[in-house]
Amino acid sequence: MFAITPGESVSSVARRLEAEGLLPDRPLFGPRVVVLLARLSGADRQIKAGEYELSPTLTPAQILARLRSGAIRTVPVTLVEGLRADEVAERLEAAGITPAAALLERTHDAAFIKSLGIEAETLEGYLYPETYRFRRDTPAGEVLQMLVKEFRARWTSDDHRRLEASDRTLHEVLTIASIVEKETAVPEERPLVAAVFLNRLKRRMRLQSDPTVIYGIVRTRGRFDGNLRKRDLRENTPYNTYTRGGLPPGPIANPTIDSIRAVLSPADVPYLYFVSRNDGTHVFSRSLEEHTRAVNRYQRRGRRRAAPSQTADDDSS
Repeated sequence: MFAITPGESVSSVARRLEAEGLLPDRPLFGPRVVVLLARLSGADRQIKAGEYELSPTLTPAQILARLRSGAIRTVPVTLVEGLRADEVAERLEAAGITPAAALLERTHDAAFIKSLGIEAETLEGYLYPETYRFRRDTPAGEVLQMLVKEFRARWTSDDHRRLEASDRTLHEVLTIASIVEKETAVPEERPLVAAVFLNRLKRRMRLQSDPTVIYGIVRTRGRFDGNLRKRDLRENTPYNTYTRGGLPPGPIANPTIDSIRAVLSPADVPYLYFVSRNDGTHVFSRSLEEHTRAVNRYQRRGRRRAAPSQTADDDSS
């Protein structure tokens, strides 16, 4: 792997090609020849920064052709579903793609967000989870453009029609979808979880979702230690759906199109509660009485639980 930095001169590139043993060991193939060929062909003004796969079997002309072609080596990065923007930034930095701080700054840049055609205060919720290939040291703005482009590409005409029929804004749908994404990893449960939250909103019941509380903790404290406590459920952050009614200010993660579609086409069920079976699946209930029985069966075995009348999902710890 041979890396060229932005603005590096052709003379510097030629010297490093020789130093790394990438030029044939013959007098006519030294760095001076590379510089001369580059200037005669105009390649000295067209070499693109990035990482390249080169070998000593290539002639100087072939090397220059590759360096000016932009056939840059890319690195795969998997952004799994349900990551927060800060977690997306951490993974991209760890892969050497772009600095986390720069990417996070861009996700809050009002002018940049507007340039992407998004009406929101941040890009949280719009960074689509997928496996991408990036060249190293890609500018943060370019990375975010690719993630948002993928987000848009996942929507079908049917999805857009359902959004228009939902009487909700895109931002509201993404907010609910992000909660659904964090509450269950079981595909067939997504329409059921979405139905619970939509039913609660219709009845003006608080959503009381632990993941929203956790997001508020991260936003206010910078991190979450993995232990959700009773006092956390009482801390009145804008994202605490135990203390505040309606939706939180925005998405709490970046959801998949499946979670988005679950919100646009929820299950036709009367459920208002769900509780974890501790195996990744949930029991859904239509009444507080049913929910209390499920909580007692699955969650009250030596563990601290929030009162069943105060949670849509009693799977906090």
